[in-house]
Amino acid sequence: MTAARPVALDAEAPRGTSFVATPTPRLTWRTETDASDWTQRSAELEFASAGARRTATIDSSDSVLVPWPFEPLTPGQDGELRVRVTGADHATSDWSEPLTVRAGFLAPGRWHAEPIGLTTPTRPAEPGLVRTEFELPAPVRRATLFATATGAYQVAINGNDVDDQVLKPGWTPYQYRLIHETTDVTALLAEGANAVGIRFAGAWATELYGFRDRAHRVYAEQPSVALQLIVEHTDGTTTELVTDGTWRAGHGPITASGIYAGESYDARLAQPGWSAAGFDDGGWSPARVAEPTIVPEPRTSPPVRRIEEVAVAEVISTPSGRTILDFGQNLVGRLRITVSGQEGRIITLRHAEVLEHGELGVRPLRAAAAADTYTLAGTGEQTWEPEFSFHGFRYAEVAGWPGDLDPASVVAVVIHSDMERTGWFTSSHDLVNRLHENVVWGQRGNFLYLPTDCPQRDERLGWTGDIQVFAPTASFLFDSRTFLSSWLADLALEQRAADGVVPFIVPNVLGPVRPAAAWGDAATVVPSVLLERFADRGTLEAQYESMTAWTDHLLDLAGERHLWEGRFQFGDWLDPTAPPESPADAKAHPDIVASAYMYRSADLVAHAAAVLGHDADARRYRDRAEQVRTAFLAEYVTPAGRMMSDAQTAYALAIVFDIAPATQHGALGRRLAKLVRESGYRIGTGFVGTPIIADALTRTGHLDVATRLLTQTECPSWLYPVTMGATTIWERWDSTLPDGSINPGQMTSFNHYALGAIADWLHRTVAGLAPAEPGYRTLLIQPRPLPGFTHARAEHRTPYGTAAVGWRRDGDTVTVTATVPPNTRARVILPGTGEELTVSSGGHEWSVSVPVAAEPPGPVGLDTSLAAVIDDEQAYATLLRVLGEVSPDAAEDVRAHTTWVPGRSLRERLDHAAGADAADRVAEAYAELSAGRGH
Repeated sequence: MTAARPVALDAEAPRGTSFVATPTPRLTWRTETDASDWTQRSAELEFASAGARRTATIDSSDSVLVPWPFEPLTPGQDGELRVRVTGADHATSDWSEPLTVRAGFLAPGRWHAEPIGLTTPTRPAEPGLVRTEFELPAPVRRATLFATATGAYQVAINGNDVDDQVLKPGWTPYQYRLIHETTDVTALLAEGANAVGIRFAGAWATELYGFRDRAHRVYAEQPSVALQLIVEHTDGTTTELVTDGTWRAGHGPITASGIYAGESYDARLAQPGWSAAGFDDGGWSPARVAEPTIVPEPRTSPPVRRIEEVAVAEVISTPSGRTILDFGQNLVGRLRITVSGQEGRIITLRHAEVLEHGELGVRPLRAAAAADTYTLAGTGEQTWEPEFSFHGFRYAEVAGWPGDLDPASVVAVVIHSDMERTGWFTSSHDLVNRLHENVVWGQRGNFLYLPTDCPQRDERLGWTGDIQVFAPTASFLFDSRTFLSSWLADLALEQRAADGVVPFIVPNVLGPVRPAAAWGDAATVVPSVLLERFADRGTLEAQYESMTAWTDHLLDLAGERHLWEGRFQFGDWLDPTAPPESPADAKAHPDIVASAYMYRSADLVAHAAAVLGHDADARRYRDRAEQVRTAFLAEYVTPAGRMMSDAQTAYALAIVFDIAPATQHGALGRRLAKLVRESGYRIGTGFVGTPIIADALTRTGHLDVATRLLTQTECPSWLYPVTMGATTIWERWDSTLPDGSINPGQMTSFNHYALGAIADWLHRTVAGLAPAEPGYRTLLIQPRPLPGFTHARAEHRTPYGTAAVGWRRDGDTVTVTATVPPNTRARVILPGTGEELTVSSGGHEWSVSVPVAAEPPGPVGLDTSLAAVIDDEQAYATLLRVLGEVSPDAAEDVRAHTTWVPGRSLRERLDHAAGADAADRVAEAYAELSAGRGH
């Protein structure tokens, strides 16, 4: 038996750094042990700083986001933190490895840096360089750099970049909140002459936002940077350097740069040694001091880094003779090229997610050029990668390459916020596995400083509706807590400026705001998810004012009817029946969506108030939620359990949000299942209904229907894009049409994570791993073996340690295995049983009998009902095969436009769609099929 050992001690420092943003960071540690039933009885924390050691005892089992138990840190303070734990068996562990904790913030009033930029820019959003030289009078003991930009920047000291971060400081609402990085640069400085240089470009700060002719700059005409360097010497003195008008500004080899446009680099303009001491900057001019900005605050979210490199999978010569590189994966980042050639030669790199008619499919990019250019210096082999732009792409067209292109000379560099991967899923269904992998890549590409809708076209905005539905999935796959909590701080600032209304996007660059259901509800949903998945009570508390302001605004809009009616809504956005030019034109009535979400927000605020101890608020919002529920049921749900908007999303909302009473769930679920069958087990939901429809079916006893919906490969479905070669989640169910052409709508993306929210159901329901208490303090283990699947497994690195649940079917026996982390327990509901077990930490295995429901298929013929045909997968496949041989148009008509109801025979449908010859051929095929079944 291995003794308990505390590991992964964390003090909320951004990943890859030791700097904390607050004087009182919360502390988390995990405990590893082979012992089963291990529970922490107490923990002892030790903090050593400035020669003093302080200890604190936690007399509880708490080990996640524990409040800082020592005196608050002071600016510049550092120390080493250790923890040791005592179990319920009274055995005490050894001390953990020490964690360095450094205060990464300045004291109030200590930020003195002035924002600076190019002296006399000649055009908007002009990239540039600034530099200075200085003397250090004594050896360096410690040096800390605080730096930021309205734009994007990188600092080099004595010729060396200070870190490996990309596009820092990222995008926040610059008028309200600016982030600074804190970096230890001790190793880069020395007594005597030193130099600091900053490369910068406009990035998000100078981008043109808005659609078509409404695009304009929101934040700044020109980028600016600000830096403060504090050097502590061995003799006790301090040297401080700040950006100001004494710095020198010049132009570098980056001649143009934009998020949407891409970047241009002229290697002939490179100035070697420009960021080192002794460089002759006589041709440079004094830097321009820009208008003062707000005082920046330290980073809390993970920085963006280069995460992975992807090699060329195929070199394609297009029908027009162009050269395109296929990287085999839709990704986000940029290309790194290694090339030599004649001075002045220009290489152009154009990016896109798909090909159309064998050429680069750039129409979905709209106004985004997504093109980089590199001008050779003619000085031998050179390696280059754009610095202040990024693209969403699988394919890159290369023009101007000198000589033959060796694919090994080009690599795709994947960039995104550097979050720890924490969740995995696999099953016996290969297409579902690929779907899940597509979800992972979609999150990676769209979690780049903020949760964007898409990473490729002239948008890349923080749409609130997308992250509202995807937050549970995101929180399973990656440690997204600080990423999302930082974005929520931006949301609250934008909302405060809009009198409580949450903008459609955060940061808001689209102008005046108005409320929209499921979008603005990110204010209540995302903090609630962070509580559920990470036990993050602190973010819930920080966002409570935002949560209540949004909900109060909705309740005021609803008035005495307690319904949100007749106003602008996105509704069930991108319902598959919505025409390409009108994505909000969904089957589910927008008022139903709006009022359902109003109930949900009131309900979530009531729960948050109870958690935070605001008892009066909890009662008030519970009462208001009940008023909304009562009004919703009276207006939209009949006593027989039918929705006034007879659409899949409407039923799912009433069921999953627990608006309808449990007594009506059976009737609502039966109607929902019928609607799914009538649609041929194809998706009938958009952004709102898709994340919850499988849950609605599961909760009402229709797991078989949910399985058919999940495993459907016809369009629209989750797996249709997989069969079309997708490697990320599409924005539209038919972003690529079956003939391989791109959807004709003006809004088409091939990397949009919202519809990938189904992955959370795969984790919680198919594999059976869910939180029963905040932060997985108690797990809910309840696997639901899907018909036709032989195994599934999910693994998640919870705040307490790795939890895993898997099941495997062998005949009628299902074996379930589970790993419960130390200091937690689990509620277990095994397949085929109604019993609930409670188990402690450790490994567990159970075997239960779950007979496969196998009714032998019956005979089929032209008089078989349409419902029976669609329920019989073999009969349905035979029908489409035969019709396709006789009349492809008839086959598509039957596939796409049949309502598969029990009261109508196949003969009636074929008489209308295909004619007598086709009907005779189907009858012959069905006779053969029935004979093979023994009928």
